[in-house]
Amino acid sequence: MGRSPGVAAALFYGAVAALVLLGVRDVLFVYEENRCSMTYMYEYPEYLKIKLPKKISRRFPAYELYLYGEGNYAEENKNLILTGIPVLFLPGNAGSYKQVRSLGSIALRKAEDIDFKYHFNFFTVNFNEELVALYGGSLHRQTRFVHECIKVILKLYKVRREDQEFAPSSVAIVGHSMGGLVARALLTLKNFKPEFINLLITQATPHVAPVMPLDKYLTDFYTAVNNHWILKAQDVRNLTTLSVAGGFRDYQVHSGLAFLPRLSQHSSALFVVSSAVPRTWASTDHLSIVWCKELVLATIRAFFDVIDETTKQITEDPKKRMLVLNHHFVRHPAKFFEEGPETLTELKGTLIWIKIKSSKWTYTVYNESDGKYFMFPLSNHRKTYSHVHCQNSMLGTSSWIYGCLNSSSSVCLEGFDLSWKAELLPTVKVVTLKLQEYPALSNLVIYVPAINGNKFTLDCEFFKEDSRTVQLPVTHLFSFGLSSSKIVFSSAGLIYNVQLQHFCQIYQAFKIYIESHCNPHKGRKTSVYRLHVPWSHEDSITVSKVPSFTEISAKLHIAQPENDSTVVVLNIYSSVDCQYEVTIKTSFSQVLGQVIRFHGGSLPVYVISNMLLAYGGQLSALISTGQCSDFVLALARAAKPYKVDPIVNVVKFLLGFNWFKDIWNVLFLPELDAVLLNKQDMWDPLVSLILFLFGTGIAYWGGILFSSSLRLFSSLWLSLTRPSGLPKDSKLMTPRRAFMAILLIFVSCTTCGAFAVLIIYIHYMFKDPKHAKETSDNSNKETVKNCDSTETITEAAAASPTANRAIDNVVNSLKIHITIINLLTWIVLLSSPSLIYWFKNLRYNIRLDPDPCRTMAIILVSTLGILMNSSTTKVKSSKLSKIAAQLPLPLSAAVVAFGPMHLYRAPYFSAHLSSMCKVALLVLCTTLTLRGLAKGAPLRPEEKWKPLNNPRNRDLFFRTLQAYFSGRGLDLRKFLDTFSMNNDRPRPVAIYSDPTASAFADYEEKKKYFKTTSKAERSC
Repeated sequence: MGRSPGVAAALFYGAVAALVLLGVRDVLFVYEENRCSMTYMYEYPEYLKIKLPKKISRRFPAYELYLYGEGNYAEENKNLILTGIPVLFLPGNAGSYKQVRSLGSIALRKAEDIDFKYHFNFFTVNFNEELVALYGGSLHRQTRFVHECIKVILKLYKVRREDQEFAPSSVAIVGHSMGGLVARALLTLKNFKPEFINLLITQATPHVAPVMPLDKYLTDFYTAVNNHWILKAQDVRNLTTLSVAGGFRDYQVHSGLAFLPRLSQHSSALFVVSSAVPRTWASTDHLSIVWCKELVLATIRAFFDVIDETTKQITEDPKKRMLVLNHHFVRHPAKFFEEGPETLTELKGTLIWIKIKSSKWTYTVYNESDGKYFMFPLSNHRKTYSHVHCQNSMLGTSSWIYGCLNSSSSVCLEGFDLSWKAELLPTVKVVTLKLQEYPALSNLVIYVPAINGNKFTLDCEFFKEDSRTVQLPVTHLFSFGLSSSKIVFSSAGLIYNVQLQHFCQIYQAFKIYIESHCNPHKGRKTSVYRLHVPWSHEDSITVSKVPSFTEISAKLHIAQPENDSTVVVLNIYSSVDCQYEVTIKTSFSQVLGQVIRFHGGSLPVYVISNMLLAYGGQLSALISTGQCSDFVLALARAAKPYKVDPIVNVVKFLLGFNWFKDIWNVLFLPELDAVLLNKQDMWDPLVSLILFLFGTGIAYWGGILFSSSLRLFSSLWLSLTRPSGLPKDSKLMTPRRAFMAILLIFVSCTTCGAFAVLIIYIHYMFKDPKHAKETSDNSNKETVKNCDSTETITEAAAASPTANRAIDNVVNSLKIHITIINLLTWIVLLSSPSLIYWFKNLRYNIRLDPDPCRTMAIILVSTLGILMNSSTTKVKSSKLSKIAAQLPLPLSAAVVAFGPMHLYRAPYFSAHLSSMCKVALLVLCTTLTLRGLAKGAPLRPEEKWKPLNNPRNRDLFFRTLQAYFSGRGLDLRKFLDTFSMNNDRPRPVAIYSDPTASAFADYEEKKKYFKTTSKAERSC
């Protein structure tokens, strides 16, 4: 029965860890297959290095600027006499400058198709593949270098050729990942001119916040950029910005981060997910978004359409640029872009005109020698129907649907081109018109051109909106897929709209099952299912053959805004003879995936918070009972969410009052991370509770794995080193340790703080096996005592508690040290990005500047140098230790309050806890030293020998010597005749005096423990 709580805890936290793994699996492995095509170069790509001024090269020795080219084009540009339109590509985190080749190659092929009437010069920056997503210290440096590159690029065009009338005064920028953020940061520079950039396209760029906020420089950079774009919106008024996200395949940067913050009031900004981009309709991962052929083609088409034919440069009209981007990235009508299309079109009266009076019409074309017009009178249909829907499987760019004005004859000579109202889908182009919005139209005309050998189908139907629109409430978040909502469409039609009620949060996730039942038909078409999210361009499209059973995942990248009343809609574009059954269920695994996707980066905060609570539980148990709990047991007892979450929620509630906010600001406290998450619609108390439990599960099983690994490592280390005995020095601080601490502080100040943290961590790891050795030696002592056949059972029983007490003290110290090393492991992991960055750039500078870990390294070096040499016997009776035992709880709450969006703060809270323990140890050590009671102090010469006339003293003396020297490989039973039993006239001894004095010291210490133990036993 004693083990049942531990077993229950293991089962519970095992289930929690399984849920975490289920969510991670959904993020990393459960997504649609890659539907992107690879881009290929027709000629060998070449990168011409642009020579920069010496001043710039000295300031930025690690960065370079290149011009992309292929074949003859590359040869022509070696003289750098350029006449094209400059485009600058900025790679992202650990990105290569060679990633520009997909854009550059397709743009070159497009220019060749139009005989170089227009062409682009693609430049690219080499950022030395820096880890700027994890270390923010180089972002300002990259931004300043890009500014210099833009000025160098524009200077290249000042030497005009005869065929170049207008030199470019601005550049277009394509930024991948963090490169897009660097491009936005250009506007924060004092000397930067906003007119230097006219078009900015970002690919999978986390605009809202960093993916992993691991240092202060990274979060401060984000704050400066986003505040500038909000507060100084006039600087971006003429800059057209497009942010393209990768969708659910991109698990590195979830699409919610790619949303341009608070730019909805600016008409020059656009956000879209790649799965919603016309003619792409595919989710991309973080790297394939650069080379995805379908997406690159859409980007290059947009580049060529924004060219001003007069200047042969990108147009200065921001409205035209936005029209082009909407045409290629939001709603494509299956027509070439025209800025002001002529809607009134002349129709050919010489062709065959056929009048259609039915409400449903289908026409299949195999071979058509002559063109035809099909005319639908609208006067009768207006009385019965509200909408007309038509779809065409011929995906060409020609016009195909028109509206006639007040024509009562059988022929319509002029009509409005309604093809611009159409929308391109993967297998058809569709148009849905509301008849009330076109009161002047008398007829609807469908044009069928003359074709040979091709087959396509046209369908039209008139319908009432109420008959094709149904409301389907989604299931509850915690229904776990056990319940479902279902709707059946009994009538056949071309389009159905299923409104998914109450589907508005990012944590909701559903599986939608669509079962189609169709009449037998030889030439059946496919069905297209589109999940349309009206408040953001994140639609997803699924194509399915009919009849079929199709499964669709329904999840959101961006939550519904507060003032938005629109509804997520499932559009079904079907065959005319099919009926559909739609079922929706909650997907629990995908709900967990959404939690991990949006908050997985903050899990280390909750792990550290739980570990701090466990550490506090260990200290409290040590002070109250004298025994330290094992880490996992302390975690199971102390790590309770009701200790932390209510504090954060209460503070968040009080911050809603001005008086409390004023007090908060007077204390110079940072803004609560929960408030920041709430502004992004990503905060929920229930989610915080789930994350806390996830953190507990990770800390629990991580602690078990870490302890097991440490014990295995200790065993291997001891078997290899075979230390001869216990360390003689028990002082907390020695000259050697002080020198080591000063040396590590010097290392952190002159090289990298994370490097010093790693060194002290490794030193601590190799120090810990000595504690295990100490435990083993004390166990050997007790074995020697208990196995000595010459001693009586009573005496063995009297001596055994002494050895057990010594062993317990060492075991308690070992448990505390394991917890500290566990905490330190997370600190090392969170500081490792800056270490990797420093090591990678070591050839340019030996000192990391700025260094986000330097202050923390100085704190840890001075703290751990004392903690690693401490034991529980030094601290458990101190009053300051009782205060230190109360610190983990407020620190744990502070980690959760200030760490989820600022991960770099979590190690500081752990370091501050260690520093408080250090203060307690220093005070205690000083007190003991002043009193002359430090452990292991040698006997002074003036101290008197204890009388050995007493048989008990004599027996204890020899037992102590035997145990002491047996642990050091010496058997005293062979030297019993050497000693004299006469205390007045002792004979010379044949053993060294220092070990003998130490043995007497051990004897004296054990004697005191005997008295204490005897009193305690009598009192019990």
